[in-house]
Amino acid sequence: MTTINIRNFIGEAGFNRFQAGMLFWACFIITFDMYDLVVYGSVLPVLMKQWSLGPVEAGAIGSYGPVGMMVGAMLFGIMADRFGRKKILAASVILFSVATALSGFAPGPVPFSVLRALGGLGIGGILPCVIAMLTDYAPKKRANTLVAVVMCFFSVGGILAAFVAMLLLPAFGWQSVYWVAVLPVVFLPFMMKYFLDSPAVLLAKGRTEELRSALSKINDRVALPAALEFTGLQEKEPGSPVGALFKNRRALGTLMIWVAFFMCLLMVNGLTTWLPKLMVEAGYALNSSLTFTIVLNVGGIAGTLLLGRLADSWGVKRVLVPMFVIAAVSLTLLGFGNNMAVLLLLVAVTGACTMGAQNISYAFVSQYYPSFMRSTAIGLASGVGRLGAIVGPTFGGILLTLHLPVEMNFLFFAIPGVIAALAFLFVPLAAVSAGRKGRDDNADGPSARDSVPAAV
Repeated sequence: MTTINIRNFIGEAGFNRFQAGMLFWACFIITFDMYDLVVYGSVLPVLMKQWSLGPVEAGAIGSYGPVGMMVGAMLFGIMADRFGRKKILAASVILFSVATALSGFAPGPVPFSVLRALGGLGIGGILPCVIAMLTDYAPKKRANTLVAVVMCFFSVGGILAAFVAMLLLPAFGWQSVYWVAVLPVVFLPFMMKYFLDSPAVLLAKGRTEELRSALSKINDRVALPAALEFTGLQEKEPGSPVGALFKNRRALGTLMIWVAFFMCLLMVNGLTTWLPKLMVEAGYALNSSLTFTIVLNVGGIAGTLLLGRLADSWGVKRVLVPMFVIAAVSLTLLGFGNNMAVLLLLVAVTGACTMGAQNISYAFVSQYYPSFMRSTAIGLASGVGRLGAIVGPTFGGILLTLHLPVEMNFLFFAIPGVIAALAFLFVPLAAVSAGRKGRDDNADGPSARDSVPAAV
């Protein structure tokens, strides 16, 4: 009987057409994931007028999506490790797509709010499944780059929402902007053949033929013999994946990751919300302040792609810690700058080192934990991070009410970046899972450089 080390078999496969298809549909889903979340802002002025909404009520409706995301990330992340990522990913796509499209038929703010919350649940379930799936089937030294590419499409989704609103809203009304969200369901049958459950789940449930089929798709250069024995995967530990986050010397790492996610998303969301206002307070015209926002997001995209490549070469943690430190320094310097070119450069660096580092953080989490608990780990880290995203705009609002000097405002926004850097610095990388034999799954890629406790 031939023995196949699954991790080595996948890692040595290279990047083929099937993985390109998986990456394409992952990017497609993430684009509409973000589209469905941010499209509310594009139609908000019309809805406030049509439904006579006040600012407080409109703001409350806007918060239902992110709250749904937080719950969905945790709930569907856990369910994906229990029932399989393929089913949960498909269910999440259907939920966020249908709920968002139905929002275009909502007769008033109450049903609209309910549908927005349901859509947020589905949106939250996407990332834990997609990131875990890409990590499971990534070629050697490509996992961080693949995650980086996918995460960039969050920004594409935000841009798409703005363009669709500009095109459809004047001619067909605000409802049409929401109807566009049905497209992921229309294309779901084409996506399904590129959705794969993790090798660990397939092997644990005795679905060896599906595992053979998945491996053949990922590495189509090697013909698999009829009789096979599979190795290279860590066995599922007793108990729930949630409990496993705190077992076998993972507890400190889990808590530090949660702290880092909370602080980073607090910083990112607070900054994206209040940067124009902060720059106006610093004496710049509103148009110039909006330019800073554009540069911040462009820097985020460029930083994500660059940091993904660096992480594949140097290791994720070696990239994350200094990037958060640089972000804090850049933010602090923003409060003292007055030369436009220097300010734009600092804003771009800030975007690269905040948004970029946060996006690569998902790759770190996906490689830190074994495959059997990977979606759970990503989902809970994402959910805790969403709490920070909710707190961030409020944090910025409180700062502005204190009427502090401009320099102090930027300094306070930099502090979460320092805390995130320290949190990642204290994530222990020498944890060894119970029952593990050797270091086979850390023999390649960024996991080897960082000594992350699990790859598959």
